[in-house]
Amino acid sequence: MKTTSSNILRNVLNPMLPINMLLRGYSLCVLIVDVLWVILNAIYAIFQAAYEIFKPPPLKSIEDETVMVIGSGRGVGRELAIQLSFLGARVICVDHDESNNSKTVSYIKRKGGVALTFTSDITKKENVEYLAEEIRKDVGFISMMFYCCGIPSPRALMTQPPQDIHDTLDLTLTSYFWLIESFLPEMKARNHGHIVALTSVAGLSHIKDQMPLSVAQFAVQGLAESLMEDLRINKINRVYVTLIHIYPFIVEDSSDLRLKIPSYFGTITPARAANSILESVLRNYPEASVPKRLLFMGNLLRILPRKATVLIRDLLDTGVDFA
Repeated sequence: MKTTSSNILRNVLNPMLPINMLLRGYSLCVLIVDVLWVILNAIYAIFQAAYEIFKPPPLKSIEDETVMVIGSGRGVGRELAIQLSFLGARVICVDHDESNNSKTVSYIKRKGGVALTFTSDITKKENVEYLAEEIRKDVGFISMMFYCCGIPSPRALMTQPPQDIHDTLDLTLTSYFWLIESFLPEMKARNHGHIVALTSVAGLSHIKDQMPLSVAQFAVQGLAESLMEDLRINKINRVYVTLIHIYPFIVEDSSDLRLKIPSYFGTITPARAANSILESVLRNYPEASVPKRLLFMGNLLRILPRKATVLIRDLLDTGVDFA
């Protein structure tokens, strides 16, 4: 009994006890304030996103910007290069196919635009380093970069066997690192730039019999999100990253493909796909898809239970066959 009374008396008379209680109270107050701040900002972000559905952010101007389009020889990459030139940008067209790339540049010049052509196999690091050196010497600072490689056409998905895993990763993922290593540091130094990564919708959902492609596209999504976080943590707020998911069967490739639910999917031309991509890029959206509604579907699949996502994927399976 005496021991208990002594301990209580010692605690009461301990001069550090009030200080410890104050520190604990202060820590609790700080935690409550931080939690309330996060909740209020999260609510604000939700309302802001809802508001921007009806009133999107204004389109930024890219007049006199120097834009590099990698994969400009065909398809969406070619259309992006052309439409960028119409918006007043100086376009640097890079492709491994010299003939197709030259046709893109020639078309831009005939329409009064400014474009230069570079031929390079970007799957090799030494080629990317040489390309970057040549561009810096002949052109100067690259303020925007569109990466359009690694997106297969519908016919390629249906008729060609899956690529070797090394080839797929080299084209779709590894080359990204070489390009980012070569061009991002100057963007960071100037706090000005935009990197646009075009991926297949395989980055949102698996495509049958194309496991290497799906893995690579998921990795590209992770790379883009890591880039966004790196820029945010380092407080570089004028360099943007936009991740674009393209559904291969949506962009017209040939007329003998039928879709399981054509009323939902439909098809669009590469020109319309490029226009949709540029609209998202010029509004500095971090993520978008072609068509736009598939981004919502992809995000929904991430939060639903596994069984529900499987049922939805089976329902919306393209079911492509040949006429």
